[in-house]
Amino acid sequence: MYPRRILLVLLLLFAQRLHAQKADLIIYHAKIATMEKPGAFAEAIAIKGGIILATGTSKVILSRYKDTDTRMTDAGGRTIIPGLNDSHIHVIREGLNYNAELRWDGVTSLKRALAMLKEQAARTPPGVWIKVIGGWNEYQFEEKRQPTIEEINAAVPDKPVFITYLYGKAFLNKKGIEV
Repeated sequence: MYPRRILLVLLLLFAQRLHAQKADLIIYHAKIATMEKPGAFAEAIAIKGGIILATGTSKVILSRYKDTDTRMTDAGGRTIIPGLNDSHIHVIREGLNYNAELRWDGVTSLKRALAMLKEQAARTPPGVWIKVIGGWNEYQFEEKRQPTIEEINAAVPDKPVFITYLYGKAFLNKKGIEV
C-alpha cells in the first residue's frame, strides 16, 4: 500500500513542477499553425529557453504560463508557421561545401575562368564537388562564348564539376556525369 502512495505523491509533485513552469516568451492573439493535423491552429504559444512549452487558446496560455518576467508579444491576429527559416535556397549550393563555390561573375576571360576551375580542383578534397554558381554569362568573356565540355574536362578531369549557367542550366564534366 505504501509504495502506491509514494508513487502517487511523486507523480503529483512532478505534475506540479511541470505545471509551475513559466514561459520566457508568450505570443498571443495569433493564428499559429501547429501541424498536428491539417487545419490545426492555436491562438497562443508559450516558449521557455527556446523550447515550446504549450500551445492553446490565449486565455489558457496566459493564465498558466505568464509571470512578471514573461516577455509578451501580441501577434495582432497574424499567422505564425513553424520551420520555415529560408524562403529561397538553391539545393545544389547548400550544405557543408558552401564556402568552396567559385564565382565567375566579373571574370573577363574564359581562359581565366577555366584556370580558376583548375586552381579550385587543387584545393578541393577528393569526392567534393567543384561548383561555379550562376550570375555569369559568355558575353562577359573576351572570347564571347561558353566553355565546352572538353575544356571543362581538361581543366578538371578527376573531380566532379557542376557549373550553373544563369541559374537555369548547368554544365557537368565527365566525372560529374559519372557520379
